[in-house]
Parts: sequence; structure tokens; C-alpha cells
Amino acid sequence: MLLDRRRFGIAMMAGIAGCTLAASRRGTSEEQQVDEEKGERMYGLIGKMTAAPGQRDALSAVLLEAIEGMPGCLSYIVAKDANDENALWITEVWDSKESHAASLKLPSVQAAIAKARPMIAGFGDYVTTEPLGGVGLTK
Repeated sequence: MLLDRRRFGIAMMAGIAGCTLAASRRGTSEEQQVDEEKGERMYGLIGKMTAAPGQRDALSAVLLEAIEGMPGCLSYIVAKDANDENALWITEVWDSKESHAASLKLPSVQAAIAKARPMIAGFGDYVTTEPLGGVGLTK
């Protein structure tokens, strides 16, 4: 389980450098058709991150600092847990699993991970999803 939690932490921090609903790979309907023909599917992650006591606001600020221009990121949402004063829920949607993996190599993401690491107490449950669509998601 330790490896899963570590992988979750890295995955959640991937979005720190930011993403927008107007992601660069959204493209035209012709490009979307090519993506569908290739079998590319959206890739999603939903997980819980626990901040060190008293650090939730600071951690959420790091997670939300530069939330623009992450190639392939269609949605990145950080939310407070209403029942746990130290917990955050992070929901990510990417145009593909490959875009998510590539984001982990960006210098801005690596810097954000280093900045946030001391504020993180642990990781809770997480799931990988295959988003089908919804309000604000157009691939």
C-alpha cells in the first residue's frame, strides 16, 4: 500500500503547475475524431491528501498556485473535506494517461512537489477513473 500512496502523491502533485479547461489538446472536432479512432481515453484521478495539522490552507495554496497551461489537463480541482479540517480532495481529468505521465517531468511540477512535501501528512483513498464527459469537459 505504501507504493500506492507514494504514486498517488506524485499523481496529485502533477497538477500543481496547473491546467485549464481550455487544454491545448482539446482541438477541433476533426482532431477529436482522430483521438477517438486511436482509442485514446480521458484519464482521471480522485484522491484524498491530508495536510500536516494547521497546514491545509497553505498546502491548498501551493496546489492552486499556477493552475494554467498544463498540456493535456482538462480539469484540476482542489476541495476542502467538510468533515476533516486537515484533508483535501483532488480531482484531475487529463486527455490521456500519457499527458498525465509527461506532466510529472516538468520542472514546475518538480518544484511544486518539493515546496508542498513538508506540508503533507499523508494520503488517503484514491481511484483512477476513465471520465466519459460532463459539464466543462470536452475532448
